[in-house]
Amino acid sequence: MAEPVTAQARLDRIVVLIASNMVAEVCSLYVVRSDGVMELFATEGLNREAVHLTTMEPGEGLVGLIASSAEPLALSDAQHHPAFSYKPETGEEIYQSFLGVPVLRGGATIGVLVVQNRARRTYSEEEVEALQTTAMLLAEMIASGELQAIVAKGGQIAVRNPLAMRGLGIADGLGLGHVVMHQPRVAVSKIVADDVDSELLRLETAISAMRASVDELIDRTDDGQSGEHRDVLEAFRMIAHDRGWLRRLREAVSSGLTAEAAVERVQNDARAKLQRQTDPYLRDRLHDLTDIANRLLHQLAGQSLVLLPEELPENAILVARSMSPAALLDYDRSRLRGLVLEEAGASSHVAIVARALAIPAVSDVTNVTEIVEHGDAIIVDGDSGEVYLRPPPDVEAAYAERARMRARKQAQYRALRDVPTVSLDGVPIGLHMNAGLLVDMPHLAETGAESIGLFRTELQFMLAPRFPRPGVQEQLYRAILEAAGDRPVTFRTLDIGGDKLLPYMKGFEEENPALGWRALRIGLDRPALLRMQLRAFIRAGGGRELRIMVPMVSTVDEYKRTRALFDREVAWCASHGYAPPLSAKLGVMVEVPSLLFQLEEITAAADFLSVGSNDLMQYLYAVDRDNRRVANRFDPLSVGFLRALRSIAAASVRSGTPLTLCGEIGGRPLEAMALLAIGYRQLSMSATAIGPVKAMILTMNVAEATRAVESMLAEGRDDASLREPLEALAGRLAIRL
Repeated sequence: MAEPVTAQARLDRIVVLIASNMVAEVCSLYVVRSDGVMELFATEGLNREAVHLTTMEPGEGLVGLIASSAEPLALSDAQHHPAFSYKPETGEEIYQSFLGVPVLRGGATIGVLVVQNRARRTYSEEEVEALQTTAMLLAEMIASGELQAIVAKGGQIAVRNPLAMRGLGIADGLGLGHVVMHQPRVAVSKIVADDVDSELLRLETAISAMRASVDELIDRTDDGQSGEHRDVLEAFRMIAHDRGWLRRLREAVSSGLTAEAAVERVQNDARAKLQRQTDPYLRDRLHDLTDIANRLLHQLAGQSLVLLPEELPENAILVARSMSPAALLDYDRSRLRGLVLEEAGASSHVAIVARALAIPAVSDVTNVTEIVEHGDAIIVDGDSGEVYLRPPPDVEAAYAERARMRARKQAQYRALRDVPTVSLDGVPIGLHMNAGLLVDMPHLAETGAESIGLFRTELQFMLAPRFPRPGVQEQLYRAILEAAGDRPVTFRTLDIGGDKLLPYMKGFEEENPALGWRALRIGLDRPALLRMQLRAFIRAGGGRELRIMVPMVSTVDEYKRTRALFDREVAWCASHGYAPPLSAKLGVMVEVPSLLFQLEEITAAADFLSVGSNDLMQYLYAVDRDNRRVANRFDPLSVGFLRALRSIAAASVRSGTPLTLCGEIGGRPLEAMALLAIGYRQLSMSATAIGPVKAMILTMNVAEATRAVESMLAEGRDDASLREPLEALAGRLAIRL
């Protein structure tokens, strides 16, 4: 019975075959270790004793030059090249000609493959192509981890080594699991083509289909207007039609590669070059080029661009460049343990949904989609913003213990469920829960929240394959009210637009969607849609207390127009024999700064107010909360924002109009402490935030905190943020954060 071939024996055979096929006296493979050092793993022609002993420091010698440039190097007189580095143990001084190519994976150099000859000779383009093709095969072998067992003692191969990355925590919690690519990478298993002509035909067919998909994407978002957005889309289309890129693909196939291998090689080469660019514009084009190549690979493989939700394994950590809220909601939340994104702000809607689903999430992790492999072990720390890829056992054990400690802490918070939320000095505080799905409702009882302070109705619309009819809407709203029992529910009317587009509605591109046609603006321009939803609310709320609030109100007149539609629907339902609600209240979300200068009028008109601090913050500071370059530039604990919030609370007290804050800042203990100090007594937040905020309130003397915070706001401070003074205040007053 034949013994299994070891990784070293297999490598030794490979370099012998390469040397024979290339008519070379030497073939050597260097592999990059996690410390950046390149280690000789196999050779034919040099001294075999040098294997695993000879190493090159980063940038050292011709091998280091190839690794750093990620480009082939062919020399007829290698020893006179200024980068040549002599290693006496190898015996390579007798060889003159040198050809080396990088072994690339995801645009990163993970090895260098070299052939050498005694005589001076010029290597042809065909020979360079042949060696590059072989390097692709070796890249898969290195990336698989097969060679880890033979690395020099104490070393780690770079492609599979543990990696710690830091980003921005956008949803608290710890997640331990395995990588699932939101847009899975196509594994190229067959490198060499059996029939070049048929591969060229497959490539041309896939290119046509890919171009059509790009054209369709642009047509779906075409509003017929010019502008920056149009330029971006046209640049994307231009890459799909780029003659130079397409010529390189065809040349790669003509050299004997399969169509998939050709795309992989050309993309690896382009990625390696663009990653080394310092120009931000050129580096940004890398994302577009990667997207186009990914689309082409999926066309060739006949695979969906996005992983089907039912294909999600247990303990999945989703990894993506970016993701819409609807895409995240498509996945089975019971199997999700975390989310890692390259692009998403802490106040973005996908972040809000992740927090609502209690999914730990980290964003701003640079180039993560190019680093991970499907199935890699990964840890997501949404508290600190840290991500550990392929963590060593001690790190994994430490985080597993942290997860257990966190579970024990959550148990302590659950023990506070029935404890009245009253501060040390006797101030009662109302804690409410944000929700958006029927499956959220059990958390209402689990957390002891007083009510649903915000029910985001748009999530139902985003999940549905078509616009939900009134009966379907009514059925959901009635189910929500029944699940809430005697606890009130505040429904928010449809808040779409921006990054929350419905898949069945014709898309339109806006230069600044956050300031565009969204939320109530759509409802007032399409009153039939708004009336349909209001009627579903009223019919579902028969015999119950009904609370509805409208988002994106900019003027008192907009509220009054909505009120007229609402009253009309109440009267219609009554005239058609539907049981009326016990009470029907219509409130306003204060999230557009213009309302700050109409507070007396809006408090007199509205039944209640609810502050949407996420949008109010972005509009006050002219900061797109989905733009990672500026989303965290300003702190909500700044003097200006706290003064704006305080003015709303003061107007509420003067008029006697009920007030709640339902933005994300209400769910963070330090921010909640500041809100109570400036007059807020009702806060609505994600279910997971209720325990920590309640624990803080039970240790807080509101009167003392109010005096201290009022003093800070009256001092005319020029601090960019009051976060540090507020943290010091919490420490001084022994408030538990």
